[in-house]
Amino acid sequence: MLNLPPLTALRAFEAAARYLNFKSAASELGVTPTAISHQIRQLEQHCGQPLFRRRPRPVALTAAGERLFPVVRDGLAKFATAFSSVRGDKRGALRVTATNAFASRWLVPRLPSWRKAHPGIALEVIGTDAVLDLNAGEADLAVRYARAPPPNLIAQQLFRDRFFAVCAPALLSDGRPPRTPADLAKYPLIECFWSPSDSEAPTWSRWQVRARAAFRKGFEIGGSPDLSFREESHGIEAAIAGQGIALCSDILVGSELRAGKLIKLFDIAVPGFGFYIVHRSGHPRRRAISSFVSWARSVD
Repeated sequence: MLNLPPLTALRAFEAAARYLNFKSAASELGVTPTAISHQIRQLEQHCGQPLFRRRPRPVALTAAGERLFPVVRDGLAKFATAFSSVRGDKRGALRVTATNAFASRWLVPRLPSWRKAHPGIALEVIGTDAVLDLNAGEADLAVRYARAPPPNLIAQQLFRDRFFAVCAPALLSDGRPPRTPADLAKYPLIECFWSPSDSEAPTWSRWQVRARAAFRKGFEIGGSPDLSFREESHGIEAAIAGQGIALCSDILVGSELRAGKLIKLFDIAVPGFGFYIVHRSGHPRRRAISSFVSWARSVD
């Protein structure tokens, strides 16, 4: 018999880890923050160790919480997808899967525009970093983040991104941005996880190489980053909160850059990857998919 914690505790943990805020998790699940706290403590008792650092604020995941979060998140997403498939999609919702960072930072804020443009087509957004099998019907279409179009699927590139050094204006106590890349050593650096085997990942090391070429001299911006996050959206939130300087996708933080909540420190970019809208050949909902593709390309 599997020794698993209650599903309610797993749902509470996933929501709290995604928001890094118990109140927001409670609002999403329709319970009180006290109930969220109770469910998480129950899960921590099951694990035998803390999953969150509650002091000092804001809430942060422990090393154990960082390991557990993607497993729980992707597991719950697969449950939802499987039940949707078994139901036969009776609600008629177009099931769109995307990475958690893209879903939360680009897609979800634009959903009011989708509903206004296509009120007759409901969307079911499946945010997960797991690659769902479109040919098996686990979703209708996906926004894949990749170096090249995924094979064996119909793919259209939505856009490509670039990674810039960004920070909140409040982080610069004297109000003046760093003049050279070497000045970054004065500030905390934030880095998000990329596979060590990916030599083209947008890391601080690659950014520093480009900075040296741009300024035609060597720069050292310090040792290891002060803050590291497994979840890209958590690193972005830390930057917005003024906790350090991060390398961020200009697509995922576009609205913050336009609003002045984040600023670019240098015109030095590390190339990212492509965002591809993909679906299986011969999909029966081609008209709805075409509507989504046209909308995604036209929305700001």
